[in-house]
Amino acid sequence: MRALLCDMLVHRGFEAVGAADAAEALDAFAQLDPDVLLTDIDLGSRPSGVELAVMLKGLAPHIAVVFLSSFAGAATGGPPGAVFLSKLDVTSAEVVVAAVETSLAESAPLPAAGASRSSPLAGLTRRQLEVLALMARGWSNAQIAASRGTTTRAVERAVSRIFERLGLGADPRTNARVRASALYVAEHGSLR
Repeated sequence: MRALLCDMLVHRGFEAVGAADAAEALDAFAQLDPDVLLTDIDLGSRPSGVELAVMLKGLAPHIAVVFLSSFAGAATGGPPGAVFLSKLDVTSAEVVVAAVETSLAESAPLPAAGASRSSPLAGLTRRQLEVLALMARGWSNAQIAASRGTTTRAVERAVSRIFERLGLGADPRTNARVRASALYVAEHGSLR
């Protein structure tokens, strides 16, 4: 099931890494800085999927969480905003992708209450900032993919999520890539 889900997500433009248990997921997390955790609730050992999600949310509040499980309602105690998807409701790959997209939309970071958002880039993950830095250098999606060892489609999805988090995709009269790059350069200076 894990390999099938990873293949399905990769074919839809995501970067996906499978983990056999929570310990392996924690190791992968430390290396990857993922945007989404897609997990069963019963992992066969402790910590459970719910405990894993709470731990990862504590380490990376931006991470979106999708529980894919046959245990209806078992996600009690999971992090706020987590999406629960019953395995019985998965009739196609699009159902899983929709759950992942929903969780990503709901996990977009917000500024702290009462605080002004000092940087327009504050809502981006470390990985998104790395992609944005390469975009600001003028690299194409294919060049970014080659340097990061991923597919062009995965980079396209990352770029799309960057635009969404920066609120840049709505105006067809402007180039979102140029605007995002300008925001990065304004904050981090010239890239020469």
